[in-house]
Amino acid sequence: MPPSIVNSTPPTTRAAQYVRMSTEHQQYSPQNQSDTITKYAIAHNMDIVATYDDHGRSGLNLAGRDGLSQLLKDVEQGRTSFTDLLVYDVSRWGRFQDADESAYHEYVLKRAGIRVHYCGEQFANDGSMASALMKTLKRTMAGEYSRELSVKVFAGQCRLIELGFRQGGPAGYGLRRQLIDRDGKEKGLLARGERKSLQTDRVVLVPGPEAEILVVRDLFSRFVENGQSEKNLAFYLNSKDVLSDMEKPWTRATIHQILTNPKYVGANVYNRRSYKLKMKRLVNPPEMWISRNEAFKAIVPTDVFLQARRIIDARHVHLTDDDLLARLRVLLERCGKLSGLLIDEAEDMPSSSIYVSRFGGLHRAYELIDWSDRRDSSFIEANRELRRRHQDLVKIIVADLRATGAHVEVDDRSDLLTINHEYTASLILSRCQETKAQSQRWRLRFDAGLVPDITIAGRLNPGNQTVKDYYLLPSIDLLWKRLSLAADNGVLLDLYRFDTLNLFLNLAKRVPVEDVA
Repeated sequence: MPPSIVNSTPPTTRAAQYVRMSTEHQQYSPQNQSDTITKYAIAHNMDIVATYDDHGRSGLNLAGRDGLSQLLKDVEQGRTSFTDLLVYDVSRWGRFQDADESAYHEYVLKRAGIRVHYCGEQFANDGSMASALMKTLKRTMAGEYSRELSVKVFAGQCRLIELGFRQGGPAGYGLRRQLIDRDGKEKGLLARGERKSLQTDRVVLVPGPEAEILVVRDLFSRFVENGQSEKNLAFYLNSKDVLSDMEKPWTRATIHQILTNPKYVGANVYNRRSYKLKMKRLVNPPEMWISRNEAFKAIVPTDVFLQARRIIDARHVHLTDDDLLARLRVLLERCGKLSGLLIDEAEDMPSSSIYVSRFGGLHRAYELIDWSDRRDSSFIEANRELRRRHQDLVKIIVADLRATGAHVEVDDRSDLLTINHEYTASLILSRCQETKAQSQRWRLRFDAGLVPDITIAGRLNPGNQTVKDYYLLPSIDLLWKRLSLAADNGVLLDLYRFDTLNLFLNLAKRVPVEDVA
């Protein structure tokens, strides 16, 4: 009998492809990546059944990379219908600054039985020693490319700053952005949201309308000569129906920004803050700033600007533990007793919360100056219950943040939260109290010692067992050391009020600011 005929064609392998492009040259366009991957799939008898893509996304971390995040999620939850993943090359997987991070994500797929193929590389990802060495080298090279590119971009930006050109951002109140060509000839003013269209064009700042210039000069005069605070200046402009450059009412933050920004004296300053390679945002010391004086035409005299800065800088005084206890003794001699309320009400005293964070509680601070507080123990027990409730809520907030994928660090002493290595937040709870007129009041005392970027102020319901609502208060907009809230507080305060913390939790889902391959 003739031998039986057997079909020698191997079964088709089901595969998925991952495509990522940030802002690199045409080599890494999505079409070029897909063409190379398709040829590889045909040559190896693979059928591409799923596509995960991240277009215009940096490879430095997972932030904003929905395609890769969804791929890893599908793999970990067993929702995949493929056994292989096709990627153009090692750098498309990611230019992570820690090469081990890239290896970990590949290991997640390998553990689930999914093989990773680098279709544009000259080596096979077959688990051999040569393959492992090449992947490690390629991962390190991918991260090094980003570091080198970051250095080059930063050097170029610094050079433009030293030449007097503006680098990004709105002009600000009282100023305008002037577009000039490569020969320095004016081409016109840029409106809000407009950008230059030619790479050789540059932007400089010029004085804005005369009415805005007069407002800026008046702000500095009132602050320096009359001693008016940013809060009072904001109320002053709002009462005159003067809007900011964003066509919104003024706040303490917008006034503070004008009083501290050197562009109003014509200085071009850069690198006051840095956020390189998706790492932690840093506030740089003055010696690291890149600046050029007299880059633009000043609209405020330099001596007036410097006086304003000295006034603002004088506010920030660090007190040692001995300084805090010495002031506490002076207050005791003056009042004959001590309490958190007396400490907070005294103009020459720091917040009582500073004593709590430094010494572990007001009672411990009292003991250190040999004074005993003989208050009703029921009040002390109520405070303890509030602290327990505070700790429980902090744990819930931390768990909810981490559920969104955020990285959260908690200070053991103060419960200060550091989120995504970028900003801080703290929680304060306020009891509901009834006045003689049977109306409800909540008193907030802000912790000036922690200086969080966001203060979460939770108001308790009557009975003080559950949270009624939350106020999300940015530190730059805090106009008060203490605040008394009623049921309704007007638009300027209730603008910050929320029934839940969903908005705060969503803040942890970071959007990339810079796209570096």
